[in-house]
Amino acid sequence: MTESPNQEPAPAPSPAARLAEPIVLVDSESAWEGALETLVAGHGPLAVDAERASGFRYSQRAYLVQLYRRGGPNYLVDPIAVTDLSELTNVLGDEEWIIHAAHQDLPCLREVGINPSRVFDTELAGRLAGLARVGLQGAVEDLMGMALAKEHSAADWSTRPIPDSWLTYAALDVELLPDLRDILGDILEERGLTEIAQEEFEAALAAPPPTPREEPWRRLSGLHQVRGPRQLAIARSLWQARDSYAQKIDRAPGRLVPDRSLVAAVLAQPKSARELGSLKAFHGRASRSELPRWWAAIDEGNSTEDLPLARVSTGGLPPPRVWADKNPEAAARLTGAKAAMEDLSQQTGIPMENLLTPDHLRRVCWEPPSPITEETLAQDLTERGARRWQREKVVPLLFAAFVTDVQ
Repeated sequence: MTESPNQEPAPAPSPAARLAEPIVLVDSESAWEGALETLVAGHGPLAVDAERASGFRYSQRAYLVQLYRRGGPNYLVDPIAVTDLSELTNVLGDEEWIIHAAHQDLPCLREVGINPSRVFDTELAGRLAGLARVGLQGAVEDLMGMALAKEHSAADWSTRPIPDSWLTYAALDVELLPDLRDILGDILEERGLTEIAQEEFEAALAAPPPTPREEPWRRLSGLHQVRGPRQLAIARSLWQARDSYAQKIDRAPGRLVPDRSLVAAVLAQPKSARELGSLKAFHGRASRSELPRWWAAIDEGNSTEDLPLARVSTGGLPPPRVWADKNPEAAARLTGAKAAMEDLSQQTGIPMENLLTPDHLRRVCWEPPSPITEETLAQDLTERGARRWQREKVVPLLFAAFVTDVQ
């Protein structure tokens, strides 16, 4: 294809990121002791990352923990071989730790004893800085001019031994973090966002684990095709049987029998285990080897008297598109508040969803406190978990929007 004379040439691809420091695989207690000594002797913040085996294993445990501090190598720790990493918290707990998307990695890091007291979250910092791309790959390319390959991001990190190419990928994820942190720190400082970022980092550390869903089986993909309480009971029973077995053998449920196969079994209404086994739409690695398990689940769903409700209230708000009919005052408040916050976002460069969690905004617009004052709005948002800086920036805007709507 010939390039048009007026067509600008495509930008040259960024050079691939290269490791500057060696990799040390830590897979014994003695190696871990040596790594700790070197990390303590290093300087600057500690870069931390973790690799899980999501999509392959039931658990969200860490199967590799990457540690890097300037002045030393890249330590890649095998938490299957070295199960207790709490000494890292003891010796370096007062240092700043750099983590990209801390909310993703903190749970599995804490499982192995790693629990920082100060973090710099490069993903959160990128959001506050208004980066077009906040993933590690995009941020590194946009701010550091290097291409970071991500072909192993969805790999099965429970694989042993871990291939060398995977180790290189994992090491790059932490070796680049200190430089990325410095660049983002300068941007935040220039824009007067350092204190705001610190509040966000502290909130990420203090965030409680998500509340378990009361009926997680209702997230079964394709469940909307299932009709009636009896079929729902069968779907629930199949989901529970798969989940229990997946947890027992530590395998991702969808790798045993995909969601669509469970739904297909419900819709086909087989009369026997043999008929279930002959159903082409019912497939998966454990679809035939565990056939008695699945048939027992179907039988249980057919016989139970505990029939689930066809619909359940989620406690959520109606979608904003129907607010004008259901609650026109709330719709007007939401329109005014969003317009004001969009202006503030443009002025500050902070995305709207970081100025205030969208769910917090919708809920306070749907049912504002009474009476509506800046004090009551601030109290309402405080109870919902909004940070101090968020309240300081958005409460005056919300009050002005709400009062204008009333008038």
